[in-house]
Amino acid sequence: MKLTTSALIATVAFGMLQPAFAAGTNGSVATVNGKPIKQSLYDYIAKEASSRGQTVDDNVKNVIINKLIGSELIYQEAQRTGLDKQPDYLAKEELTRRELLVNTFLQDYIKKNPVSEADIKLAYEKYKQELGDKEYSARHILVSTEAEAKDIIAQLGKGGDFAKLAKEKSKDPGSQEKGGDLGWFSAAGMVKPFSDAVVKLQKGKYTTTPVQTQFGWHVIKLEDTRATQPPSYDDVKDGLQKQLQQRNLEKLLTDLRSKAKIEAPAGATAAK
Repeated sequence: MKLTTSALIATVAFGMLQPAFAAGTNGSVATVNGKPIKQSLYDYIAKEASSRGQTVDDNVKNVIINKLIGSELIYQEAQRTGLDKQPDYLAKEELTRRELLVNTFLQDYIKKNPVSEADIKLAYEKYKQELGDKEYSARHILVSTEAEAKDIIAQLGKGGDFAKLAKEKSKDPGSQEKGGDLGWFSAAGMVKPFSDAVVKLQKGKYTTTPVQTQFGWHVIKLEDTRATQPPSYDDVKDGLQKQLQQRNLEKLLTDLRSKAKIEAPAGATAAK
């Protein structure tokens, strides 16, 4: 009988796995060089596969056990060469175990402290209030210095084209090629100095005084306004729920900090 390459691999794999099933009677799924591979490891992987909708049939069982055997072989070889005693490995192992436990705790905390539908709806109403009742369409030209902004305002005063100047001079990569066009936005969606200037403008007018923000100096032109069109509750529900969950976790950490005795370099405990 002539075996194909794939059939040969399958035969070899099955031969490797035969002792694994025999070893399952003593709480392990296989033994490698006399060391058992725990049944609990197989059970966890199989449960994770099932949770993803995969059917754990005999073929999948073979694959899982074979991967555990391969992993154990490398694990033992790494121990033999002393990699598990190296300082970098030990530090990484501790950090990994710590991160796993922290993430597991946080997931459990979220599960036990769910955000209610009422809380999400309340956050949605607050979100709509923050958006305000008006949206703005504007262009801007962002430059590095006040002098540059004043020069642009002077050029506009002489009939300069705003969109053309934005393409030539603006340092905002997101709007430069669009002639400074920022699209529609709410006042709450912009940094305060910028939004304060926009709401004072009349349609078609531009700022005659440079507006400074943390990004630089702006010259702003208001194109149009319209009534706010907030997204539907269903569209933002998941995002609001995650925000509320994050706030709950931040509060948890704040509470734990307030109760703990922490000794650290100055300023370190203030970091969030």
